[in-house]
Amino acid sequence: MKRIFALVAAIVLTVAGCGSGGAGGGSGNRLSIATGGTTGVYYVYGGGLAKQLSSSIANTQATASVTSASVENIKLLASGKADIGFSQADTAADAVNGKDTFTATQPIKAIARIYDNYSHVVVAPGVTATKVADLKGKRVSLGPANSGTQVVARRILEAAGINPDTDITKQQLSINESVQAAKDGTIDAFFWVGGLPTAGITDLATSKPDMKLLDTSDVLEKMRTTYGEQYVGLDVDMTTYKLSGTIKTVGIANVLLVPDKMSDQLAYDITKTLFEKKAELTAVHPEAAKLDVKLGQQVAPVQLHPGAARYYQEKG
Repeated sequence: MKRIFALVAAIVLTVAGCGSGGAGGGSGNRLSIATGGTTGVYYVYGGGLAKQLSSSIANTQATASVTSASVENIKLLASGKADIGFSQADTAADAVNGKDTFTATQPIKAIARIYDNYSHVVVAPGVTATKVADLKGKRVSLGPANSGTQVVARRILEAAGINPDTDITKQQLSINESVQAAKDGTIDAFFWVGGLPTAGITDLATSKPDMKLLDTSDVLEKMRTTYGEQYVGLDVDMTTYKLSGTIKTVGIANVLLVPDKMSDQLAYDITKTLFEKKAELTAVHPEAAKLDVKLGQQVAPVQLHPGAARYYQEKG
């Protein structure tokens, strides 16, 4: 009888092991994808990726989860609570260097650089501001705590000569909350760093076409000098939001990250699915059209996961 119980216990343990999280690879993968707010690009893109991973990798079920984005996503990866995470490249650089928000090097690797984020400095209707420096003394949301948006927002303000803790009435709202607060007139401006178009900004521009996006090109060189060349100048064609004109703003690349302990085979399968299901992902969000194998490898200072590196090597 003891031998029977021992055999049953061994079988249970084996089955449980096969159904563990995605970091170990093998059959029965349950992959959690850490994204962002529901009206941001990360969440939409992540939902599309979850569907493709679930249908393309045998015995895999992937789901996208709502988060505060970059900083939180990296912490979830490091703690084993997420298997794939979207992040801005500047936040990922801080993570591997143990800087600013991160007090130690985080155990992450990169799958790919996927597309560029655009800094949105949104001014509510009726508020007078033509440049970032004009936000001094105003009610401004910097984005939610533990978000890449907040990292960039603080750096943009500081580059414009504004102390984000003392020179504004600071709020920490999600993209959804920021849009609603701008509609209600309870904030004067908010920061959002994301792809084009971002659904929340589209919603605000549709209902409040007198809202404005500020040109942030005047702070770009100060940011590059202080924080590095990962910050670049990008143009926003305002017709994206059914408005007129073009503005220049600070851009930053996005990377897809995984825990460094993820199996090589699973990392390879994820990378392969990402690029080979480009058309299906583009149908979910147009930013996926920017997937490119050559560009995808440009993830420094984060290291490529060996499984991802194998996929790129196969593609030459």
